[in-house]
Amino acid sequence: MPETPQKPRQKSKAATARQDILAAAASKMRRNGYAEMSLRDLANEVGMKAGSLYYHFPSKDALATEVMRLGVEVVQQAVHEALQAQSTATARNRLITAMRVHLETLLSASDFSSAHIRCYPFAPEAVRAELTEVRKDYDRDWNDIISAYLGVPEDPAQIRHLRHTLLGALNWSLEWFDPKRDSVEAYITSLARLLPE
Repeated sequence: MPETPQKPRQKSKAATARQDILAAAASKMRRNGYAEMSLRDLANEVGMKAGSLYYHFPSKDALATEVMRLGVEVVQQAVHEALQAQSTATARNRLITAMRVHLETLLSASDFSSAHIRCYPFAPEAVRAELTEVRKDYDRDWNDIISAYLGVPEDPAQIRHLRHTLLGALNWSLEWFDPKRDSVEAYITSLARLLPE
């Protein structure tokens, strides 16, 4: 009688454990920052021994890098899907849609994206270096969106300046946004007033 294969089930269990670790780490990084994330505490939270966590991630830096990489990819994918659904909208409306979806994802849909925003400036240089390409890729998406809105500016730096201005305003909302007082739509409407028709 042939032996029943066990590897797919084991792989599924390992994949589930990995996702649990990533989700818990993203939540801790979002709340407490990079420096305050303890792997021992994290292992306790997901119900495993600290040594078992190292089976999935060889170091705190490796875990933080993966959390922050996923943080960029989550928001990038959300923006990409929203813009695909608005392919016939004006360039200004597409820019406003990108702003809205970026903000919604940061505030409600993703500990990963919020963890990236909060922790990136304080992460070790090696972690930041690992994230260079994924960040540049998302920047290129925004450059394309803004270029379509501005046309071809006399000074190409205008695209970069507007990208930094808009993303800075959106990302900083993590520090002050209170859903009992503020609304995504109201904030996006306020920002949109800065964008000429």
